[in-house]
Amino acid sequence: MLDHDGDENYQPHLIPLEGGHPEPVFSDILGKMRVHLVLCDIQNNIAYFNAESREDQNQHAFRANLQTQILTHLGASPYGAYPGAYSPDHRHAILVDGYTTGDVVLYEWKEETQEKSLRFGIPLERRTPGENVPLNGINAIEYLGNNELLVSCALFTDRYAPAVLLPGDSQPLEVAVQGIKHTGDGELETLNHLTGNRYLLVYNIDGCSWLYEAVFDRSSLCLTIDQVLVGDQPPLSNGMVFSYSYDPLGDRYALSFSTATSPTQIYTIEGNRRDKITRHTHERILGIPQEYLSPGEDASYISFDGTRISARLYLPARSLGFSEKRPLIYYIHGGPQGQERPDFAWFSMPLIQFLTLNGFAVFVPNVRGSTGYGLGFTKQVDRDWGGKDRLDHVHAMQLLKKDPRIDASRAGVVGRSYGGYMTLTLAGRHPELWSAAVDMFGPFDLLTFLERIPETWKPYMKMALGDPETDHDFLVDRSPKTHLHQLACPLLVIQGKNDPRVVEPESRDLVTYLRSLGKDVEYLMFENEGHDVLKFENRVRCYEAITEFFKKHLNP
Repeated sequence: MLDHDGDENYQPHLIPLEGGHPEPVFSDILGKMRVHLVLCDIQNNIAYFNAESREDQNQHAFRANLQTQILTHLGASPYGAYPGAYSPDHRHAILVDGYTTGDVVLYEWKEETQEKSLRFGIPLERRTPGENVPLNGINAIEYLGNNELLVSCALFTDRYAPAVLLPGDSQPLEVAVQGIKHTGDGELETLNHLTGNRYLLVYNIDGCSWLYEAVFDRSSLCLTIDQVLVGDQPPLSNGMVFSYSYDPLGDRYALSFSTATSPTQIYTIEGNRRDKITRHTHERILGIPQEYLSPGEDASYISFDGTRISARLYLPARSLGFSEKRPLIYYIHGGPQGQERPDFAWFSMPLIQFLTLNGFAVFVPNVRGSTGYGLGFTKQVDRDWGGKDRLDHVHAMQLLKKDPRIDASRAGVVGRSYGGYMTLTLAGRHPELWSAAVDMFGPFDLLTFLERIPETWKPYMKMALGDPETDHDFLVDRSPKTHLHQLACPLLVIQGKNDPRVVEPESRDLVTYLRSLGKDVEYLMFENEGHDVLKFENRVRCYEAITEFFKKHLNP
């Protein structure tokens, strides 16, 4: 799947096994769509795509035979039509519509009829005004025999658990999980079929990955864990699995794994007891001894209303020799329904480490609205951007002032995407907290932001953020634009020219507005990036620009 300089107009390409350049495929149909590879059956050369129209609000589902290059249209919807699972013979497929996080409806496409029919849930058009539809939170689907489905869902617990969906209107059946080894706060992230009655269970516990193998007994409705693959011991612990793949012929796994202090490494796991772990790469952070990096420490706290907020504090390593109170960088993740995790492969962790190397303390919270702590926690940000999530941040700053290792009077705030929105919100509504701020492609005016996003995003954002017509006053109040006349610190704005989510004019409007008020604003725009900074030379420039900006204004 390739795009051009971050424009996210992804298109499928084939690369010959004997070598050569990627060549576009199915471009006659998919060329006018933003395409995502969702599922791939490598044994049968069959792939499933979700394709977002660039002309209207519909999303489409396709099945692609990569050998014959036959593309089959499975369905369309403004709410997803997202391929969730396929039957072993590929004659049936589950298509997922998602209205907001956790509010999911399943349809089943059948080859014999070439149509889809409702499989589970209550579609939006069948709901009465004001009807309270319980969230099911289905986030993984596998076909069983007899047209049953094994799913991961929030039907029985807020932290997600397996369940069996029967054909027809029967109530789902709860599936027990036995043999869990982890402790801590988190949730079941997904499940995958391996072979026979064996399944892979993936848990996100305090941001760290735990992977288990389990045997499914349909008669007793129980998944019994008999192997721990990741999470319980080094080298595969206290970090995040970025990607994994199971090889049924060799009965082995390949996976990529990183921590807060280690770049992504590739491992294989094999053997009857899964005790043969082989590391195949030796990526290093060149020129930086391991002891100079910060592993971070738990800094979770109780917020203003009694809600527990998971957080980590990264202090400069003792070997760097910093002794006095350290100036603070407050780092806010995107999403909003995302999570900051100990993952060096992600944009933020190298930046966090670079900031600690330069003498800063970096505080990284996962406030309400974040994923990883149950569906109820995640849902709290829906239609409340800049509400209780903002107050979680403000409360954290009051607590950080009491830490004798931190000088909270020299504090900077930085965030990307929604984190950029929250950075602007905090800088405008709570100017007394900050001595510097860095916004990376954050929405400035929620009304223009909602107008400028891709058409296929608008149905979701209308429900999850607000309707520009019926919620106009709310969106004005929650827009950074309304409060940024109070900005009292220097601001650095970073933007990608080709960003399709928060388009470049959104940041340009922000800079123009603040400069018209005489505010101190710097603007760094990357001509060949989108809603991220991916190219190596750009990342170097971006990390250095952020760090030098904070060094200039916070005096570490």
